[in-house]
Amino acid sequence: MTDMTERNRTQDPDGEREPVQTRKTPIKRGGGDPASRGRTTIADGVVEKIAGLAARDVLGVHAMGSGLSRTFGAVRDRVPGGTKSVSRGVKAEVGEVQTALDLEIVVDYGVSIADVARAVRENVIAAVERMTGLEVVEVNIAVSDVKLPDEEDEEPEPRLQ
Repeated sequence: MTDMTERNRTQDPDGEREPVQTRKTPIKRGGGDPASRGRTTIADGVVEKIAGLAARDVLGVHAMGSGLSRTFGAVRDRVPGGTKSVSRGVKAEVGEVQTALDLEIVVDYGVSIADVARAVRENVIAAVERMTGLEVVEVNIAVSDVKLPDEEDEEPEPRLQ
């Protein structure tokens, strides 16, 4: 805290001014730790985006979401001005200090689903807890499909004309 010089001029009953008085007084602003002054809320969508990006970073995760949501997402991505949904396949329930997540993933053929699920959980929990400060109480993973090597992607690259 800084000391401020406070000057007070007072007048006596005859209207004459008394000399200037100088006094150093510490100025207090608010009370307590600044981090505890107010409340931070985090929207479900924020946690869903963080979790979606963290899950996609794991080797063996081919895509997120069910076949239907991926199809609609591919159409939405092609619409001018449309953006790719990083939260596709992720549902978050966010409380004041905790969150729970449900993820739906598609894995590449040949990978260990148990290992991929474990790596997704670890990566998602680390990212969400580090970025939000929320405690992740559970990450439920549903594997909705396996991407075979000879299958065509449902989300083809846009054609250039």
